[in-house]
Amino acid sequence: MSYERPNIAAMHGYISGEQPVDPEAIKLNTNENPYPPAPEVAKVIAAFNADALRLYPPPTADDFRDAAAMLHGLSRDHLIATRGGDELLRLVITTFVAPGAAIGTTDPTYSLYKTLAEVQDCPVISIPLRTESWQLPSDFPEQMNDAGVALTLLVNPHAPTGLLISHSHLKELANRLDGLLLIDEAYVDFVDPNLGYDAVSLVHELDNVIILRSLSKGYSLAGLRFGYGIASPELIRPMLVKTKDSYNLDLLSQKIALAAINNQSHAAETWTRVRSERNRLVREFTALNLPAAVSETNFLLISVSDIHHNQTSAEQLYRGLKSQGVFLRYFSDERLRDKLRVTIGTPEENDRLLHEMKSILVQDGG
Repeated sequence: MSYERPNIAAMHGYISGEQPVDPEAIKLNTNENPYPPAPEVAKVIAAFNADALRLYPPPTADDFRDAAAMLHGLSRDHLIATRGGDELLRLVITTFVAPGAAIGTTDPTYSLYKTLAEVQDCPVISIPLRTESWQLPSDFPEQMNDAGVALTLLVNPHAPTGLLISHSHLKELANRLDGLLLIDEAYVDFVDPNLGYDAVSLVHELDNVIILRSLSKGYSLAGLRFGYGIASPELIRPMLVKTKDSYNLDLLSQKIALAAINNQSHAAETWTRVRSERNRLVREFTALNLPAAVSETNFLLISVSDIHHNQTSAEQLYRGLKSQGVFLRYFSDERLRDKLRVTIGTPEENDRLLHEMKSILVQDGG
């Protein structure tokens, strides 16, 4: 006899990226920052008194919330700290979306959205992005409204394409949507600062916008699982005092996250280095006839076309690189099966990737 709820029994669940066992492997498949976190993080860990673990941690991570609020020019009431960005997604869905209500997003998008919607027994309305340009269709908000969508989830910059939606376009979308708009900014730290992108001001102007931020990518803390949400106090409060776990963030995590976010100069230096390597890889991939979509993230989505003599497929290139200890992300989805997602690594990792790519393409007659 199964005790699962029917909707849970029908789920496939989220599939995480591959985790190579070989410590010498080049891991460019799950979009981690290739550089270590701020030195202050290591100092916090070294100085941590284990005796403090006898006591429960601060329940709402107020020290971190104050630091993040100062960074964004907000008050503490506009923020909630969460166990990674994924916990914020779950909180938003369980707090604001009734079971059976529709959740909207794009196709393609972050695959966890569908999983979390299925847990809540909510149908997912996926609107295809335009072919090649990966832009939203002009009537995207109307399609969401017509489907009765209670919550729209947008990754910005987008995953897996890397495309950035402008602040003005986001404001227009939020104004046209009947429901909530969550802007998932997991990759925002890698946006070119010359673009002047900043969506945080939207939480002052609109009462239906929630912004997700993560320390996993920009602050090199994917192994910590720490994120936060930014929204109007009216949206933050029910999550903070009603639906959040009582002590969702352990004491050491709070101290590490605080040290990381207070060291903006170190983090910003890694973002600059990633952007530089991103630009170099675009040129290198173009020379290999592997064009990359325009990206404002720490990854590139490259197209493996059939111009190579033996028509090397994306899956063949992925498997060939994997056999040489270089891991990229391959998608079996129909719209993505001729593409590979490449995390930006260190210059040395990227050189190894390019060397192995060239070897495979030459062997295959490309």
